[in-house]
Amino acid sequence: METQQKDLSYFRLRLQELLNNSFPEKANDQKFIEQRSSWATNAYEGAFQSSNDIEKCNEIANYILFEGLHFSKFDTVFQVVCNEFDTIMADEELRPFALKILPICEPIFAGYELTDDFAYNTDFDLLYTELTGTIAIWIEKNGLQ
Repeated sequence: METQQKDLSYFRLRLQELLNNSFPEKANDQKFIEQRSSWATNAYEGAFQSSNDIEKCNEIANYILFEGLHFSKFDTVFQVVCNEFDTIMADEELRPFALKILPICEPIFAGYELTDDFAYNTDFDLLYTELTGTIAIWIEKNGLQ
């Protein structure tokens, strides 16, 4: 039981780190975090008991832990803010501004099928352009405050 608890906290911490960095909108969803961590722990233990090597056990657990979390709306907005608007704000303002503007950008994301590999899709460039325009218009109307 001690091992399971350690594994569960390991997966919980890894997931929490990803959510804090790339999916801030999910970072406080404790039910989601507990459920995913538990599933990953169980998958790891099952794979281990089935005589898989540690690398394969980790691969299986990670697949479950991070399923659907490979394309981040926040990371995309943050990338646009850093690349296109970094000259009008200080470096330490970039992330807070991206967090603030994320809800404004939500309707744009709704127009795309956001799969885990969307960043490698040709539609990503169109999304990037739309986000840039939306953010520029918002800044023009509201300023940086």
